[in-house]
Amino acid sequence: MKTTNILEKGPFSQKAFGKLLVHDSPYFRILNFNFEPDQELPVHNHDVEGQLSILVLEGEGEFLGGDGATLPARTGDMLIADIAEPHGIRAATRMRVVVTIAPTL
Repeated sequence: MKTTNILEKGPFSQKAFGKLLVHDSPYFRILNFNFEPDQELPVHNHDVEGQLSILVLEGEGEFLGGDGATLPARTGDMLIADIAEPHGIRAATRMRVVVTIAPTL
């Protein structure tokens, strides 16, 4: 077992969103992304089988999808999608998110 406090370790940056690899194993990967307002993880997808979740720990913005689709993303909201489905996120305020990918890419 191990613990990691991403509120203490997860970086913010004005130049690009902050990224922290929280956990990596053959079974799943956990990442923490921290965004300043207007920063984003652009819409992308991966040509593999699996699923991902994006949990908003703090802040507000939008989940991004294919063909310009957007969904509100507020503290406590979680997006669940297939890894092959286009996905991304854009921050309107300072935002912390946790991404879980299973199996790993």
